[in-house]
Amino acid sequence: MMLRPRSMTDRSRNWPKLSPSCHRLEINLRKIVWLVAMLGVLGSVTSGCSPFYVIRAAYEEGKILWRREPIPEYLEKPELAADTQDKLKLVLAVREYARDVLKLNVGGSYSSYSYVDRPDLTYILTAAPRTELRPYTWWFLIVGRVPYKGYFSKEDAAAAAKELESEGYDTNIRTSAAFSTLGWFDDPLLSHLLRYDKVTLAEVVFHELFHNTLYVKGAGAFNESVANFVGGRSAIDFFRDRFGAESAEHKRAIRAWEEELEFSAFIERLAASLDELYSKEIPEEDKLRLRQGVFAGAKEEWSEWITRHPTNRFRNFAQQPLNNAVIIHYWLYLKNLKLFETLYEAEGKNLVRAIDSIREAVAKGGEPFEAVQSLLSSRNNRAVVKTGVLE
Repeated sequence: MMLRPRSMTDRSRNWPKLSPSCHRLEINLRKIVWLVAMLGVLGSVTSGCSPFYVIRAAYEEGKILWRREPIPEYLEKPELAADTQDKLKLVLAVREYARDVLKLNVGGSYSSYSYVDRPDLTYILTAAPRTELRPYTWWFLIVGRVPYKGYFSKEDAAAAAKELESEGYDTNIRTSAAFSTLGWFDDPLLSHLLRYDKVTLAEVVFHELFHNTLYVKGAGAFNESVANFVGGRSAIDFFRDRFGAESAEHKRAIRAWEEELEFSAFIERLAASLDELYSKEIPEEDKLRLRQGVFAGAKEEWSEWITRHPTNRFRNFAQQPLNNAVIIHYWLYLKNLKLFETLYEAEGKNLVRAIDSIREAVAKGGEPFEAVQSLLSSRNNRAVVKTGVLE
């Protein structure tokens, strides 16, 4: 789901006086009305946002905002299951940790809870040319081009995928239980997220809160990958500080991040093999035939890995049909995780310093992965010079 732009300054002096909670609701409703009015016009002249799509997005966001309840108040309901209470309290603790320890831009996000009345929140469509590992992109106001598009209807996502397939693209549709409006609204905890175990829930909340803190326009893979890094590493530190280094939660968070790094390395090897194949000067039909061998080999390799690591969170990878869009989906969230991990180690395994360094690097402009690599290289060079002088 794409984000909504910030409301224009309210200059009205004739709105009735309301309670604080009603006033917040009234402000959000006016934001949504403004959103529909502005984006509905702009959407009619852009390929990424049709007016119908924007109106539907505004309607669904409006329902989510309308149903928000402050988590402390929701916790007072006597019928709440103990596990639900624990997870809601955990989310509040994650918010505080993100704000006070990691210095993320938390705002009012994840301080409220909102029920979603359908099995899946959104359906995320990705696409790629059949003989090129390059994401198809859509243009949206504020965020620019992004390598995926969210739909609130499975049928709408399938229809869009079918149209892209007729134009020669691979497609992939997945569900998503969370999204970020990058601080334009105070994102609530959505009911879907309570399905997750505590470690995954914490990772997701840290991930989404980091989107509020840093988002590089038009750099979809960087935004998702760096948020994955922050989500994984933050969960490790959070559970260590909250429950102790020997706690089950802390150990699970460590293993979850190790699995992210392992699968990231695997996907990058697979992507390199596909890029090598697609760069060959051979007919397209040969590339399509040969890529099936690459996909089959990748499935076999991962299946062998999973026999030794049966609880791995990516254990189902080899069970799905593969195409370029499926690989792009994983690549978007896992690209260059090792780069961020190396920077983290260079910063003395201090996550706050690593986040500050990433923000410093991308603030200078340019391709963000290259900016982080350049910063890391320059620091390594200075360390070598310093070591040489000391010797």
